[in-house]
Amino acid sequence: MKQVEIYTDGACSGNPGKGGWGAVLVYNGIEKELSGFEAQTTNNRMELTAVIEALKALKEPCSVKLTTDSKYVCDAINQGWVYSWEANNWKKADKKPALNVDLWEELLALLEEHEVEFIWVKGHDGHKYNERCDRLAVAQYTSN
Repeated sequence: MKQVEIYTDGACSGNPGKGGWGAVLVYNGIEKELSGFEAQTTNNRMELTAVIEALKALKEPCSVKLTTDSKYVCDAINQGWVYSWEANNWKKADKKPALNVDLWEELLALLEEHEVEFIWVKGHDGHKYNERCDRLAVAQYTSN
């Protein structure tokens, strides 16, 4: 399997509000930027969308180190919460409905194709790629 590094971030002006997402894929020293916009969304939806769109850009199954500043995304995967939500018909431990089910379902399908390690990094703390992804995301919602 090819080894790919992916960095992602999502941003919102208002929550909900205009949003953007950004991703940088790195393979064999080559970098590719991706970004997108949604007119009415939330920060968590943009964080998830960045991860999904980056994984969808891969043309074959890959081994991925995915770095994000989203505790929501990292903890849901690494702590196994999303798998419990799915097993409980998209209900959380407190019996309330899980949010963003459409995106979680799409992400779980992609995780069956790729081997993905989720790594959390503190946002706005000088991490080169996290800062770059944030600029991509913010540029999307400020220019639309």
